[in-house]
Amino acid sequence: MSLALSTLLYEWRRYLAAIIALALAGVLMLALGAMFIGIMNSFTATIDKSRAQLIILAPNAEASGGPGGGPGPLPKRVVPLIYRHPDVVEVQDLPDDFGRFVGPGQPSPSFVNIMIIDTSPNGVTLPQDFTEDMRRAVEAPFAVGIDVSAQRQLGVKVGDQAVLNGRTVRVALIMQGYANSQMPAVVMSRQTQRLMGRANDEQLGLLMVRIKEPHTVKNTERVRDELNALSDGLYRAWTKPELTASTTREMMQEGFIAMLMLFMSVIGFVIGVVITWQTLRGAILANIKEFASLRALGVSMGQLRGVVMELSLWVGVLGILASGVLMFGIAWAASAINLPMGFEIGSITQTAILLLAISIGSGALTLGALKKGEPADLLK
Repeated sequence: MSLALSTLLYEWRRYLAAIIALALAGVLMLALGAMFIGIMNSFTATIDKSRAQLIILAPNAEASGGPGGGPGPLPKRVVPLIYRHPDVVEVQDLPDDFGRFVGPGQPSPSFVNIMIIDTSPNGVTLPQDFTEDMRRAVEAPFAVGIDVSAQRQLGVKVGDQAVLNGRTVRVALIMQGYANSQMPAVVMSRQTQRLMGRANDEQLGLLMVRIKEPHTVKNTERVRDELNALSDGLYRAWTKPELTASTTREMMQEGFIAMLMLFMSVIGFVIGVVITWQTLRGAILANIKEFASLRALGVSMGQLRGVVMELSLWVGVLGILASGVLMFGIAWAASAINLPMGFEIGSITQTAILLLAISIGSGALTLGALKKGEPADLLK
């Protein structure tokens, strides 16, 4: 075991503040982004969980919708053009709607986001996490499902009747994983939408496309490129990961969101650098006589600097682990209260690298304290 690691394990209390500071800095950098991604995922849940491999949007659309609105309508003549590709098996539109929902005993209506799905077995717009019982529950006419997070706001439970857009509906399903931070989500079948007179047969929303197997990334991207070549400028095909990334980028361009995330990142960076630097410096100064003794025994200043840098590296590693534990706890707590959060490998990796850089940089700033550990001081 190295001298740096032995020192850290033996005198861990001296370095605990630096580890906690790094962990909190990581949480500040990750938490806001995770909440933002969770909000976006709540708006695109039916797309992300659908059984489609490709999504068709209007040619000028760069996002799948969300707080800022939808991607724009498509003309019905687009559907036969998509079926021209030999690998296309099924094409269905994914309409959405908004409505006024009045639960039993509610004095005023609540505005809800209505998700329309195809309830046929293995339907292309049927969410992958829907079991057979869930599918059958919303298949009945005027049957709807709501997310568990919306139960208290809407004041309903399974079996209750409510009024949605002036028509009586029955709550037949309580779902999980469809929490919406802007307004409660209600899911219904395409048949119920038509019975309520809300279907729009003139224009289509985004289109969900199922292709032949194999559903590999390479094959899906090949079909996407070939569909775009056949589009005649009337539509654009996207893979689901590509569309999700583009939607996130579009939302990130909103001035307030970008400023807020930048502010939180700067605050986290400053907290990490200042506290980690001062903690490491204090720990080195507290052990300055031990470092002076090592110099008296012939250990060079370069080797002592290496010990300090290794110490800062281990502090960074432990800070990253502590940040991961804290974020796991926060994500668990958010899940318990149905607050949507989402994480991306890229942002997690970027945050871990930044925390490690903060720790190593703080160690480099601390090296000057070693100059106070002169062997002659041991004689005083």
